Amino acid sequence: MITGEPTPEFSRPVHSDRIPPEGVVETLSATPEERGALAERFELEAIEALEAEIHLKLVAGGPMVRLAGRFRADVVQTCVVTLEPLPARVEEDFEMLFGPEADYKPGQEIHLDAEAVDPPEPFGPGGVVDVGEIVAEHLSLALDPFPRKADAAVEVPEGIEKDGPDALPNTPFAALQGLKDKLR
Repeated sequence: MITGEPTPEFSRPVHSDRIPPEGVVETLSATPEERGALAERFELEAIEALEAEIHLKLVAGGPMVRLAGRFRADVVQTCVVTLEPLPARVEEDFEMLFGPEADYKPGQEIHLDAEAVDPPEPFGPGGVVDVGEIVAEHLSLALDPFPRKADAAVEVPEGIEKDGPDALPNTPFAALQGLKDKLR
């Protein structure tokens, strides 16, 4: 039986009501077990290091919280051409704003303005901000979706002819294009 959401692999909850007026700085470092679980979640060969520095500060004394952070991760992805391991360093700065969940009622009309500032992200249960999960999410967004070694080359399979940059390969679509040209 599954109840609720799964526990994040890299969870570092911070209670918003415990953030002092001057703010707080959190330094995070993922354990080998957490890095392994995140690597599996993001379909990476490995995450060799994951560290972050997070600054949390109340906005105008609360109830909103501004989060500013920077993370650095050493990951091993798989080259999409050679399927060989491809080490990479990923670093990124990010900012987010958190606040109480908006009080919308079902069926209530909501006005959205594309030019307006995004509303704050809602706190988790009990006013919690899970800074570890936020770092993990930003890492997943910063990963190269198609990692490729610098010297990797795609070999043209046998049976495909290419005469120029705009030529269609020897495929059924090329045959259809030839038929279309004959009918003109």
